[in-house]
Amino acid sequence: MKTIKTSGKTFGLAAVLSAAAFAGAEAHVTFLDREATQDSTILATLQVPHGCDGKATTEVRVKLPEGFVFAKPQPKAGWELEVIKGDYQKTYDNHGDKVKTGAIEVRWKNGNLSDDFYDTFVIQGKVSGVEAGTSLAFPVTQMCGATVAAWDQVAKEGGDAHGMKSPAPLLKVVAGEDHGHDHDDMAGMDMTAMAGAAAPAGDTVKAGDLEISGGFAKAMLPGQPVGGGFFTVKNNGQADDRLVSVSSPAAGEVQIHEMVTKDNVMRMRQLNDGIAIAAGETVKLEPGNLHLMFQKVKTPFKQGDTVPVTLTFEKAGKVDLVLQVLSAQGK
Repeated sequence: MKTIKTSGKTFGLAAVLSAAAFAGAEAHVTFLDREATQDSTILATLQVPHGCDGKATTEVRVKLPEGFVFAKPQPKAGWELEVIKGDYQKTYDNHGDKVKTGAIEVRWKNGNLSDDFYDTFVIQGKVSGVEAGTSLAFPVTQMCGATVAAWDQVAKEGGDAHGMKSPAPLLKVVAGEDHGHDHDDMAGMDMTAMAGAAAPAGDTVKAGDLEISGGFAKAMLPGQPVGGGFFTVKNNGQADDRLVSVSSPAAGEVQIHEMVTKDNVMRMRQLNDGIAIAAGETVKLEPGNLHLMFQKVKTPFKQGDTVPVTLTFEKAGKVDLVLQVLSAQGK
């Protein structure tokens, strides 16, 4: 794998032109808001302004520093999401629970962000136990196929990062009142299964041998671009079926997703082939597992509202279902 830096002799003509296109703006990966209040929950928004030497960005990896805890990344349409978990150096309090492990790295993978475009990558997390005046570094690896740009240089204490060729994005911690809200959900979708989240909601609908029940969606938090939907399908027949697609007038696109955790790595991916509903079996779409992801939501989901969806099955055909919008915690 070839590794490049973002300036010097390794710059190709396309990269120079790309950098020129961003005259007056940052040429490296930075945070949209570069300050965070002590002990606050924030949306850390990384800006990726260009590709690697003119090539499209296909993966973005972010290492999370000590003191940025309870991290939950925002899913992005067209990208797979991995969350790598590990031990914190210290123990942190999360609403009375002592937490020693959590997300230490986030990876958005298998995307395609053209060098001609700009995009953001968002992680919700809490700044905890960090003194005011401290700068937290978030080393970023930007991958463009076999080409890599590493934004990982960190100045020594008291040093100046402005002269560095590939500085890591920094968040400066400032003193002030706690403006965080400590939401239980991320700005995008809950990344952890929550006990009791799949509360009964919605009417039961039958289509041939299939019985669909418990349909609900979660209220969307401020700034949240995507919504989550859930329900249960029971196949009372003798033949297998398959959920092949979902649509809704409430969103520009509805994707079927799966979330799996293995060896402390949480992966979320789109299921392009849908979900198999085996004969005599019950399949539950629930937080932290199988779920619907509503993209390009026209009006953010609010608790008490309803979200109409049309489920298309391989054999049962099209089935209309109404999802009740519960709280952001799915209750």
